[in-house]
Amino acid sequence: MPVVESKPMAKAPVIPAPWQDWRPPKYSIAELRGDLMGGLVAALIALPYGLAMATLMGIPPMMGLMTSILTAPITALLGRNPVLIGGTSTVTVPFVASAVAAYGLGGAAKITIVAAIFMMVFCVLRLGGFLASVPRPVVSGFSCGIGTMMIISQLKSLFGLKIAGGGTMLDQLLRAMAAMPGFNWQVTAIGAVTIIGAATVAKRWPSAPAPMVGIALAAFSGAVFGWHDKEVGALTLALPPLAGFTWSPADALSVLPAALGLAVVTSVNLLITSRVVEHFRGKRTDIKRSDADRELGAYGIANLFGGLFGAPFSVGIPARSLANVRCGGTTRMSNLYHAGFVLLFMTVLSGAVAHVPISALAGVTAWMGFCLLEWSTWSRLHKMRKSDAAGFLLTASSVLVVNAAIAVAIGWSVYAARWLVHRLMQAKLQLPSEPVEQRR
Repeated sequence: MPVVESKPMAKAPVIPAPWQDWRPPKYSIAELRGDLMGGLVAALIALPYGLAMATLMGIPPMMGLMTSILTAPITALLGRNPVLIGGTSTVTVPFVASAVAAYGLGGAAKITIVAAIFMMVFCVLRLGGFLASVPRPVVSGFSCGIGTMMIISQLKSLFGLKIAGGGTMLDQLLRAMAAMPGFNWQVTAIGAVTIIGAATVAKRWPSAPAPMVGIALAAFSGAVFGWHDKEVGALTLALPPLAGFTWSPADALSVLPAALGLAVVTSVNLLITSRVVEHFRGKRTDIKRSDADRELGAYGIANLFGGLFGAPFSVGIPARSLANVRCGGTTRMSNLYHAGFVLLFMTVLSGAVAHVPISALAGVTAWMGFCLLEWSTWSRLHKMRKSDAAGFLLTASSVLVVNAAIAVAIGWSVYAARWLVHRLMQAKLQLPSEPVEQRR
């Protein structure tokens, strides 16, 4: 009789218990330390910046910080870029300021809510890939222009100059240069210690929180040598009530166009900033269409929630995001820590933060601007194609003359012109040649 081999019985699949379905993600001590330091320095930078942006918009200064507290949990949970930190930005100032001037404090809520809905529409229509399809030289030029803008915007605080704000970056640079003979050397010394300390620590110990060390050295040096500068000052927290406003048919002709412009400008700025941050982290790959749509949707939902309280529009901030990366932030928890530290500074630690010199925070921002100047691109500029070099230079310079969104459009126009010329040349080569008799 033939021998029948017995097959082993298949094991029944093991079904885990309901409490075993969830497994906590691996989160090392190094990641925790880096995220905490990155969120801490980003929150320190957010303090004077958020207060100043809200003042320019014509709303209570504290609302500039409430934007980070209200929107950060949503963008950290739903956003694509884990280390991108949002907040109030200069690109939103003209839109929000005009809405506040026309409709009062409720105008900020109006335009923020409608622009947030437009961003979610962009996400549903999958326009993120189109808005993010910017050539790399334009991204590098945007990074360089933003870095220069960060440096110029801090000249007033770094040198203790008494100059008026507003205008383009070029206007601010000219005003700062004209007022430079009256600089305050003590203020300059505090800022210089911050920059030198942060740069030295970053070069020798790349994993150390260089901006935090620079701020600590500046505060210590100021106490030892008696250098004085304006401090951050006391901060108080008060949760704002839901914004009150009314809608009218006239809003269709006034609020809707302005909100659409705000949504387009901030969407482009958000996606470009996200690419710059990834570029700074060493990731050279282009952003995926799905990731770009996800980023727009996350910030749309976050701004819709923030707008209910009258908080100004949130968009990716290069200074905070790059400080987060430089100090070791690697996961989306750093965004949550950033919002948590802002909340902590406004409550428990308000007394300690009140004594941080403004020039030390300006030094951190300026140093981060130096890191964004794309030194490697400048060194190989003569080897680049003429169109790439032109796109880089036009974008970088246009950021200082106009604004970030228009600068990207100008840089993009170089490639649009190159494509148009290429198509015209192809069409000319494909034209059938005339017979000899007709040419005669």
